[in-house]
Amino acid sequence: MMARTLHSAPAPPLDARGSAAARARRPRLVALLVAVLLGQMAVAMVTTAVQQTPTIDEPVYVATAADYLHAHRVRYNAEHPPLGKLVIAVGVAAAGPHVDPSYTGDQTAAGRRLLYGTGNDPGRLMLWARLPVVVLTLLFGLVVFAFARDLAGPAAGAVALALYALSPDVIAHGALATLDVPMAGFLLTSVWLLWRARERPRRCLPLAGAALGAALATKMSALPAVPVLMALAVLALWPTRRWRALAGAGVVAGAAVAVVWAAYLAVDPRLRWDPGATHVPVVHGLRGLLVDLLPFPPAYRDGLRMQFGLENQPWQGFLFGHLYTGSRWYYLPAALLVKTPLGLLALWVAGAVALPAVRRLRPAAPYLLLPSGVLLTAAMTGARDFGTRYVVFLPLFLAVAGGCVVTLRAGPRDRVRAGVGARARWAAWATALLVAWVAVSSLRTFPYYLPYANEAFGGPARTHVWLHDSNVDWGQDLGRLADRLRERYPGERVWLVYKGSGVPSAYGIHAADPLRVPAGEVRGLLVVSDSAAAKARGALARLLDGSRPVDEVGHSITLYRR
Repeated sequence: MMARTLHSAPAPPLDARGSAAARARRPRLVALLVAVLLGQMAVAMVTTAVQQTPTIDEPVYVATAADYLHAHRVRYNAEHPPLGKLVIAVGVAAAGPHVDPSYTGDQTAAGRRLLYGTGNDPGRLMLWARLPVVVLTLLFGLVVFAFARDLAGPAAGAVALALYALSPDVIAHGALATLDVPMAGFLLTSVWLLWRARERPRRCLPLAGAALGAALATKMSALPAVPVLMALAVLALWPTRRWRALAGAGVVAGAAVAVVWAAYLAVDPRLRWDPGATHVPVVHGLRGLLVDLLPFPPAYRDGLRMQFGLENQPWQGFLFGHLYTGSRWYYLPAALLVKTPLGLLALWVAGAVALPAVRRLRPAAPYLLLPSGVLLTAAMTGARDFGTRYVVFLPLFLAVAGGCVVTLRAGPRDRVRAGVGARARWAAWATALLVAWVAVSSLRTFPYYLPYANEAFGGPARTHVWLHDSNVDWGQDLGRLADRLRERYPGERVWLVYKGSGVPSAYGIHAADPLRVPAGEVRGLLVVSDSAAAKARGALARLLDGSRPVDEVGHSITLYRR
């Protein structure tokens, strides 16, 4: 009887078995896709880290990191907190450079001396200094994936990671020993943990505070986001546990303050701080009061005063061919329009619309849109129109939002309604095509990610027409210039106007300064950084007017014939 019963049991339908097998394979496919996306990102960042010479800011950060390791003091680069430079110090320690702790020059001279004046190999040292930031950038990619997956499933996570891993700005600055991507990544991590704290407050709230503290201990530009994140900490627990919500916000704030103090203690356990020759401006009014009230070490508060002092200087900007003094509130939106792939812009907008429009995503809208909106507004009011690196947090936050466009697809229950299935298929195909467009646009610029511009503005070869500084030419192509001169122009007289921190002679470039002699003597090959050409006035402008472009290097340096 039992045998008859067993043999007569119906087998599962073939389509059911197939769907079960597909569901079993799905996690492996998602893991493979994550590995491929992060793998291509790692290749892109490491390649650029190897090929690019030091950008303008990097030598200062590397010298500061070396000073932390050998002298254990907060001396150089006090206008930025120490955590980002402690990350860089991991690579500097691995490189083991020769350091002169008794050197008393300023931070710019200290960076140049460390790279070029103490017998170190600048290429090797810079690669090691950049690698910890590369690793951190890849880890933040996992945060982007996990955040979007939590909101809308694995497909959303995969799309969000693709938008992040293919962003030219993220690749460009994630491959440098700088502070912009680490600050943005720590901030996104804090917001993600606040979102998860809705379900697991005891575990996630302290971690969210620690991540917020890491952002604050990396760059002070994270400070405008603090009130927003405190409100999000309350929001995470408010509906059912109001008093605990206020206590949770206190936990986040306490952990953040502790991490900032820990970063300074890691540099110098005695917390010595003497501004010495460093000029610390006096800050009056409400800003001065807020600085005095910050529960951070004196070095942090003085660093913030230095930042306010920098904001008061008359910096020059360059936008769409126009050189100006001061700042333009629309500079960053305009620069983003140039430097963001068009498909990425479309998915950012679609994601920002989907968050408040789709019911299941609506609770997440404040977590993604408010911090990025507040930080963007603060950056737009800044005085330094130097590049989209000041808003590099947008490719992180909006990648998560962009991944959520997959929720516009209809589920099985919805497809019984007329036309919903067709709209779902259209949305899925549109998302796939836009991601593919982003991939093609990003991969085509390899390995010149720093001067990237999208197709509407002529690509990276035309970026210097619209923008300058870290948008296109940050001194990164001195080594490539040396190779080009050896290959195509051996033995020629070279005149050089270079904007950057590198030392040309260290790369075998022996050139004269054309601005120190009469214009009539400048004959032969005139090499000018595109940022210098954008701001050219007086003698340099006259030299360029009498020259014709014959070559370019890395889309950031132009060679002229006179």
